[in-house]
Amino acid sequence: MEISLQKNNLITMLLILVCPDLLFSGFEANALPYDYTASIECLETPLKPLHGGGIILNPELNMGLKGWQAFGDAKIEQRELAGNKFVAVHARNHPTDSISQKLYLQQETLYSFSAWIQVSEGNEAVAAVFKTGTGFKHGGAVVAESKCWSMLKGGFTSDATGPAELYFESKNTSIEIWVDSISLQPFTTEEWASHQDQSIKKVRKAKVRIQAIDKQGNPLSNATITIQQNKPGFPIGCAINKNILKNTPYQKWFTSRFTVTTFEDEMKWYSTEVSPGHEDYTSADALLSFAKQHNIAVRGHNVLWDDPKCQPGWLYSLSPAELSSAVHKRIVSVMSRYRGQLIAWDVVNENLHFSFFESKLGDQATPNFYRLAHAVDWSVPLFLNEYNTIEDSRDWAATPAKYLQKLRQIQGLTRNAKMGIGLESHFGTPNLAYMRASLDTLGATGLPIWLTELDVLSGPNQDRPNTWNKF
Repeated sequence: MEISLQKNNLITMLLILVCPDLLFSGFEANALPYDYTASIECLETPLKPLHGGGIILNPELNMGLKGWQAFGDAKIEQRELAGNKFVAVHARNHPTDSISQKLYLQQETLYSFSAWIQVSEGNEAVAAVFKTGTGFKHGGAVVAESKCWSMLKGGFTSDATGPAELYFESKNTSIEIWVDSISLQPFTTEEWASHQDQSIKKVRKAKVRIQAIDKQGNPLSNATITIQQNKPGFPIGCAINKNILKNTPYQKWFTSRFTVTTFEDEMKWYSTEVSPGHEDYTSADALLSFAKQHNIAVRGHNVLWDDPKCQPGWLYSLSPAELSSAVHKRIVSVMSRYRGQLIAWDVVNENLHFSFFESKLGDQATPNFYRLAHAVDWSVPLFLNEYNTIEDSRDWAATPAKYLQKLRQIQGLTRNAKMGIGLESHFGTPNLAYMRASLDTLGATGLPIWLTELDVLSGPNQDRPNTWNKF
């Protein structure tokens, strides 16, 4: 930020930063505050339901099965272990056989959902679904384990007023599903905006008091103060490609707005090594030089892409041993070339949806890639870049729980590596409550989270205030 003052004999300017906590300690939202709590640990006993259960009847199952009934062909019963009461679903013949509770939803209301889940054996994905008059709303999913409780946190926005029914779903019908501490808390769009604004003001904003004084420290009255923001402090970026190098107006537009960038294709394997052994980093080098000239940070995207359609053409005919050697060379080549010049690496792209390398090199291929990547460039975070983790609650392949499962597998082999969470963020109609819950869950790792490829399809509500920008 650039500050200039106009006043004869002006010598000094004093800036006093006021603590945000003091500024906003008296701020009270009119709505029940949102509960950001999320647990990624599997616990011996579930925590209390968020928001006291919200509109769920008998959320802790302390009143037997009151409010709950069997869904489908399942058998349900209340059980108790170590003083904790819960409902157990067994004799399941279909994925949707579970427990259910009938509810009444309000149109254009955001619902924050959570529950604690356990399965009788192994570990299985379990999802929460809301059957409504207009279709099915998927509230979220978790990879539940046996012998401990896992937190499922999600949400949705109701598009109609009317009755609905909550139930749970797991594709493995041989397991029992145990459920406890269920919560469904409604928020109007105004309430959602209210508590989000409160959080933004507390975390992102602070008041600044500016005082102009002379050499003796005496205040100067009627000083003219001009403040101009030269660059945003919050990192926000946009992708570029080599076309920007020949487009001066676009360069000026881009460099005046963004502090971070990544290259669309120029650093990807199919661009830098079109034929085996013939590497060409000319375009990537030129873009990096351009970014450096304008003090724009660069993310490395990407080292490997697991989509079988996005490989150098010559890769498909290689034997597993030849492919392993080629991948090793690729990681070392690109990461050593740009080591110390980037702020992050997308080491493997879209690993939850695709498995080109795993199908040929085995289940430990991805952790091995990250171990090598860390050995080559240990100075910056290594990201797993994925889509639909916060965009679409229906995509079981890339739920926050599945993302964390893959992340733990990687960390098991690269314990000292700096890791980061990359979320592509390709939205249709943003599901704000699910987005928020997913970020809560991923944020419980304490790792940096980047929205790496943000875009939103055109829709009728994009110009409405307090909607998508309030997650």
